[in-house]
Amino acid sequence: MSGETDLIKLYSGQILQLAAAIPHTERLDTPDATVKKRSPLCGSTVTVDVVVRDGAISGFGQDVKACALGQAAASMVGANVLGRTQDEIVAARDALKAMLKADGPTPSAPFDGLEVLRPACDYKNRHASILLSLEALAEAFDQIKQSDCA
Repeated sequence: MSGETDLIKLYSGQILQLAAAIPHTERLDTPDATVKKRSPLCGSTVTVDVVVRDGAISGFGQDVKACALGQAAASMVGANVLGRTQDEIVAARDALKAMLKADGPTPSAPFDGLEVLRPACDYKNRHASILLSLEALAEAFDQIKQSDCA
């Protein structure tokens, strides 16, 4: 099978549907943290705004400028982010990274829908874009924790 055919298969209907329906695209006026992450290989960017109350995400907004795979990941993350804790976000990020890089298990619920991105394992140049949302959220929690300690 040619590389071009493989790439076309990668952009499945489900991935394109997710990419077209990204939730929480309104930025927040007064977030507890804002983080912008950029993939150096493709230039995809994701900016997240987060409000955290009692250790869990209670407000979320995102601006996504990414390929369809990065958009699909941001869509899946955005649909499931409210109510999640730092530990859950870090676990999802680490599991997604292992799934992409080492054919590891699918992230646990509620992020198990990221399984749709498993075909991207063979496209290492897309991994950073797929990970942007969860990486930005993990960094946002770190910022909030640092500001609470200051």
